[in-house]
Amino acid sequence: MANKYWESVRVMLGGEPRKAQPAEYTEEAKTIHFYKKSEKQDFGALKLEAREHQKKKYWLKRRWIVLLSINLLFTVSYWFDIQILEGALTASRMLGFHLIDLNSALQVMLAHKHIIVNLFIGTGTVFVLWLLLGGRTFCSWACPYHFLAENAERLHVYLVEKKKVTDHTFHRGVRTVFWALFALMAFVTGYTVFETLSPVGIVSRALIYGPGLALGWVVLLLLFEVFYSRRAWCRYICPIGLTYGFVGVFSPLHVTYRLANCHHEGECRKVCEVPHVLDCIIKGRAPEAQLDIGADCTRCGMCVDVCPSGALQFEIKGLRKIM
Repeated sequence: MANKYWESVRVMLGGEPRKAQPAEYTEEAKTIHFYKKSEKQDFGALKLEAREHQKKKYWLKRRWIVLLSINLLFTVSYWFDIQILEGALTASRMLGFHLIDLNSALQVMLAHKHIIVNLFIGTGTVFVLWLLLGGRTFCSWACPYHFLAENAERLHVYLVEKKKVTDHTFHRGVRTVFWALFALMAFVTGYTVFETLSPVGIVSRALIYGPGLALGWVVLLLLFEVFYSRRAWCRYICPIGLTYGFVGVFSPLHVTYRLANCHHEGECRKVCEVPHVLDCIIKGRAPEAQLDIGADCTRCGMCVDVCPSGALQFEIKGLRKIM
């Protein structure tokens, strides 16, 4: 069990998913793989079925409703002075109870070079919340920049298909380097450098207090992602995703993969923001009949939406799948 957690963290930090050794395959997984090798599947028909299933967008619609509702609640609370959810995503107060983003709190404490006791109540609540909901669930269900980047990604994919642009990838370990670099800059300069550059905070504050010049930086990021590198900020730079990824390592909420149900048509990897976490769906790779997708998963539900056979499902450990 400890090895599974470590492997999940290793991949999240930028390591390549490790192919299981023959001795690591369970007997049940070996049996399923044996029968799959002898199957003749019509992958063209399966892909058509997957695209038809994708039109339902069950989790996408619900996720966008939640994300927009959270961010609009900040705006409504401020403009109508109803004091339900005050502040911004980096630091807020809900019905008088303080909530502080974990990465922001870490940056502040590094900048001040001591542990700030008053931050612990707000960060503790947020920690427990995202521990239960899956860590990087914050990225896809709450982050306002994610909403913008997700729609920019659609344009990027369209341009790639039309051969107007080429997608450029980077080593995923770059994000770990940026996480350490921003932490070091906060410690050395005494200033939360990342908070100045973070599109999450910039977009959140712009929605609440009105747009400013900082939005120009966000526009540049989106243009970079549209014309050069798909989801570059979220995949290769943002330390917030890595911080919440650590929180989600032991989360009870996972996307679960069932080998027996999988047709290996690969549509899930095409829509995934972090396709390396779905390495197990490649034919012959899964060492167990049932696997939890790793900590770097954002629990966005895109893979669940496009899976035609129900091989991928949201589940809470010890409970039945979430419909």
